[in-house]
Amino acid sequence: MHISLQSAADQAAAVAAKEISASELLDQIVERYERLNPSINAVISTQIDQARGRAKAADGVTAAGGSWGPLHGVPMTIKEAWDWIGSASTSGHADLVDWRPERNSEAIDRLLDAGAIIYGKTNLPVSMADWQTFNPVYGSTGNPWNNEMTPGGSSGGAAAALAAGLTALELGSDIGASIRNPAHYCGVFGHKPTYGLVPAHGHGNPGSPVELDIGVGGPLARYAADLNLGLDIVAGAGGLDARGWRLDLPEPRKSDPAKLKVAVMLESDCCVAQDDELTNRLAATVAALGELGVQLDYDARPDIDFERSHHDYMMLLRSATGTEASPEAYAEHNAHAARWDDGDRDYRALMGAGVSLTHWQWAKHHANREADRLKWDAFFDDYDLLLCPIAASAAYIKDEAGARADRTITVNGEQHHTTDQLFWAGLSCGVYLPGTVAPAGFTASGLPCGLQIVAGHLRDRESIAFASFMERELGGFVTPPGYE
Repeated sequence: MHISLQSAADQAAAVAAKEISASELLDQIVERYERLNPSINAVISTQIDQARGRAKAADGVTAAGGSWGPLHGVPMTIKEAWDWIGSASTSGHADLVDWRPERNSEAIDRLLDAGAIIYGKTNLPVSMADWQTFNPVYGSTGNPWNNEMTPGGSSGGAAAALAAGLTALELGSDIGASIRNPAHYCGVFGHKPTYGLVPAHGHGNPGSPVELDIGVGGPLARYAADLNLGLDIVAGAGGLDARGWRLDLPEPRKSDPAKLKVAVMLESDCCVAQDDELTNRLAATVAALGELGVQLDYDARPDIDFERSHHDYMMLLRSATGTEASPEAYAEHNAHAARWDDGDRDYRALMGAGVSLTHWQWAKHHANREADRLKWDAFFDDYDLLLCPIAASAAYIKDEAGARADRTITVNGEQHHTTDQLFWAGLSCGVYLPGTVAPAGFTASGLPCGLQIVAGHLRDRESIAFASFMERELGGFVTPPGYE
């Protein structure tokens, strides 16, 4: 296997063993970027000269017998929304193309301190608010499995870059499946950490000291072990809390897969429609896990009203993202909220209701969430994990016309609004739980798909460990044709 398609851990080991220099490794990745990126437009800005200077410095450290850390000499990219000195953080907004951060995001500093050679940024949708990746600043990103299809969003450029071998590790973000959805569509691994585990200062709204409710940063990779590697580097108290708080993530409670009690939820009435090809593929993967000894329970559920819980998530989600709306946009949301109050239940009315919540209303939804979090925690005392989808279909043909609220996708031959499938995104995200997506094979149409593995609060290592088990026993990442 070409080193550009190896894991971040293996690339770091090769640099440490002097099998390849950091400069040579970067040159090979840049060569792939220059050759393969133009067709998919995953990496949308670079600082290659700076990266070459850093790689040369890393080689000097290696020659002296030293190391900067576990990513010493490993080239990588990051999602465009993370602040990185010398690069724009526009989130797809044209009026921000000239803005430059004065400091790196905390998570980016941690990657650099670990020895990473960051050479570029990856594409995302406007305001990170779509499961397609396009914007007026950088254009559209394609899926390496089929350039006419979406790579997902909002970390779509990140997942596409990984699948194409343009980076071994990525730092994305997730508030509505934005790590997990692209991992699923592109056939790679992605981990949405427990809320608050990874500091998100310097992500999103430029210059703001505020971290959004629900939103998290986390790793995407081609190999499950690199999820642990990336998480260990970027996780930990940030900001003022870093003065005294220390992280001690628990190891998995069980090491024998045959002792795992795993709940399975492959369909839900809360997801309006789900593609049969996806459901069948995930069902086959889960059945194979059962044949390997995993104890499966298709009926186990926490004592939660999922319809009500999903509504709480949508209100809290739109309240969080609405805090960044302009006064003009806020006024428009208020007008749609009035329609919601009158009984309209379209997506714009829902968004308006969420954005314009009073604090009293927000606190009611938050109280429901906190009660649900306790119920989930009790559930994960009895069950180790929950397996479920992360979307209602595999990747679909790009449709970049109009607004997201109006777009539809084909599910079992019928058209359904893309936003109808947010239930699977919020099932874990809305209650702050970790969720890992692992490749789960291919649909009958030949598209990659992923299985979502949900774990208990701060039990991130358990969902990642199960992803590693799946990778080892059933197979993991497959290189798309033409990217070998």
